[in-house]
Amino acid sequence: MNLGELAEVQMGYPFRSRVEHDPQGDVAVIQMRDIDDANRLHAEEAIRVALPKGKSHHLLRPGDLLFRSRGGRNGAAHVQEGIEAAVLAAPMLLIRPHSVLPAYLCWYINAPVTQARLAALAEGTSVRMISAEALRALEVPLPPPAMQQRIVQIAALAEQEQALVARIASLRQRLTSHRLMQLAHPSPVHLSLEKAAR
Repeated sequence: MNLGELAEVQMGYPFRSRVEHDPQGDVAVIQMRDIDDANRLHAEEAIRVALPKGKSHHLLRPGDLLFRSRGGRNGAAHVQEGIEAAVLAAPMLLIRPHSVLPAYLCWYINAPVTQARLAALAEGTSVRMISAEALRALEVPLPPPAMQQRIVQIAALAEQEQALVARIASLRQRLTSHRLMQLAHPSPVHLSLEKAAR
């Protein structure tokens, strides 16, 4: 099925001028810089504004996906439960799933094969951009809900494994470096033990 059949796709909130931080603002403004390279949302770091009255329908909801439509990275971030009042700023695209598990759709969009397909759909020369129309036309396989959930769980476990492997490699490197420094700068105790052994 096409993504447009599984979710609403719309442009983020169109601010008419540059967004300026308001310490008294009641709404966070999510921009591309608030999503890291691992496609995780950091809403607590977003600037704040006072949203005009009558615009509450623009507020983000748990389960929404925030798609980076411009630049070299076109991943999606999943809005989790507990998010405070926030809006997505244009030109990012808001994906609101209604016939697919949000976490599954997020995984599929961020998968390397899908990212390669999206890169081929990007338009422009200096600034590459994926339009809402192109995103709606993206074909998305739709397994049964139970299989969608299983895929999400396996993907999460694989990500945890990669993080653990990277952590272990980092700790091994630090340990090796520490031991080598000990060999390069032996302590007086070590030297006396070596002399005694001779």
